[in-house]
Amino acid sequence: MASADSLDILVVTFNCGRKLIRPEILARHLSNAIPDVSGPDIIVLSLQEIAPVAYSFLGGSYLVRYFFQFHHAVRQASKAFGGAKYVNIVTRNVGMTACMVFVQEGQKSRIQWVQTAGVGAGVQGMGNKGAVGVKLGYAATGVPLELAFVAAHLAPMEDALDRRNEDWMNIVRGLVFAPANKKGSLSTTPPPGSTEDSEPLLSDASSNASNRPRGIYAPTSHLILAGDLNYRTSTTLPQPLDHLAFPKPTSSTTDPQHYSHLLRNDQLAREITAGRTCHSLREAPIDFPPTYKYSSKAQSHAETQDMTAEWGWAKHRWPSWCDRILFLDLPPWTKEDTPGADIKVVGYTALPLMPTSDHRPVALRLRVPLKAIPAPEDGEGNEDVRLHPPFEIDPRWRERRVAARRKEVVVGLLAYLFLTWEGNGILLALVLGMLGGWAVVRSQLDV
Repeated sequence: MASADSLDILVVTFNCGRKLIRPEILARHLSNAIPDVSGPDIIVLSLQEIAPVAYSFLGGSYLVRYFFQFHHAVRQASKAFGGAKYVNIVTRNVGMTACMVFVQEGQKSRIQWVQTAGVGAGVQGMGNKGAVGVKLGYAATGVPLELAFVAAHLAPMEDALDRRNEDWMNIVRGLVFAPANKKGSLSTTPPPGSTEDSEPLLSDASSNASNRPRGIYAPTSHLILAGDLNYRTSTTLPQPLDHLAFPKPTSSTTDPQHYSHLLRNDQLAREITAGRTCHSLREAPIDFPPTYKYSSKAQSHAETQDMTAEWGWAKHRWPSWCDRILFLDLPPWTKEDTPGADIKVVGYTALPLMPTSDHRPVALRLRVPLKAIPAPEDGEGNEDVRLHPPFEIDPRWRERRVAARRKEVVVGLLAYLFLTWEGNGILLALVLGMLGGWAVVRSQLDV
């Protein structure tokens, strides 16, 4: 919980595998990840593959039950830390990627404004891959503290390294924050699943937020990125016998199969160092095994198998740390103005395997100084990424998203008709109706 000088934030990223989660299991894992009876002030859920493509692309009521499972999980988990109650202030999705932000009920009055953003990075700019952003103003002394959360899902496969870097570039260029639609006061009920419109449960105090569209890098804002970034530990698929050398549970770092040896091949760390992705973002030290890809057998035994005894890897993918959470450090002008100010990482870990996904969720808990980042004075921090983002905002970002959204609706409708039981029923009824109509017409012609 927030102290007089810091804000307590829990960020969780999870690739849901297009399935409904079991909230009681996630709630238990969240409770164990938060060894604090007071609980965090803010909980942020970065969700990928939230639902099948038909429901994700159509959005609206088709996503209500998927989002409700996470509401239920947070509500159950909150019982473990002093009975704190949480309200969902915003839920936003673009296609299959979503971001949900919860705040403690007693803290909701401190949320001054909310802005959202969304960009697709999949085929034709659609949302099978992409990112969702939520930026909010949290009341601090004087000017509100700006917090930007980005939920992302980048291109898969071992050999798609360049495509992942390109996806990141398109996110920086196309994820543009604009004031959220006014929706009235906060509510504890789940919002409807959204598609292109944000669904904040808080009216936007636009007078306190910039009305000028801004990207994810901004001079006065924090930035936290969470998602299935899909960076792997190899650029090629495993050979038939490579799985014999996959990591296994062992406490000895000298064991060739200790996960630390595979971590040295992590693409993300290498690409960040080279300045090709996630520019200037930091990550806490990784001291947990790869989060992907677990076998179907491992998933089916997720609730009974002791993962300290065995990790059940899928043999056709290199185990990798696909699921990551990174953050932007305080700018130099803030550190100069407030000596000793820092973002404190409380914990960074992988949660246990869920029975509905081949990914493990990852959680980061951190404390952010409860003081707004001031705008730099002339000459301060000239090299800081907040002032000089790696890529310029795409001037056509809005029209590209609108065009992609139209395609998502078409693809969603086709997927609904051909890939869901409900859609198959509609098609069958149409076919039977047409055949019946033809039979009636035929009988009349034969008279």
